[in-house]
Amino acid sequence: MRTKEFLSKLEHDRIIRAIQEAETKTSGEIRVYIQRGNLNGDALAAAQKKFHKLGMHRTGERNGVLIFVAPRAHKFAVVGDKTIHEKCGEQFWLRVVEAMRAHFRNEKFSDALVEAIEEVGKVLAAHFPRKGIAGNELPDQIVEG
Repeated sequence: MRTKEFLSKLEHDRIIRAIQEAETKTSGEIRVYIQRGNLNGDALAAAQKKFHKLGMHRTGERNGVLIFVAPRAHKFAVVGDKTIHEKCGEQFWLRVVEAMRAHFRNEKFSDALVEAIEEVGKVLAAHFPRKGIAGNELPDQIVEG
């Protein structure tokens, strides 16, 4: 699917609200990145590279999570920083990806992203509850590139 078509089907405001809602309960940070054009190679490797390019490894508690989607290649991945990965493990990320896959097959792209954000938000809140009035370390907008 062309990226432009994919983006036109996304409910951007709903996805951003889901990120903001999830982040009200945690010090963790969640971002969604949409890859434009082709993606040759592994989505997880591309997501890890983008995670660092976006500076997500610089959060105070190393608890950022990136949901990476390459619509044209029909690939996606979820990457968590060091401390959240240590808390939830590889199986958690695989479950989130599998749940997203089911929605993507039915072209329910916004549902896939919102549910992934909600699941990630629950885990972040359990391990990194929000303490007082913390600032937003990273923007909540969907990133395209």
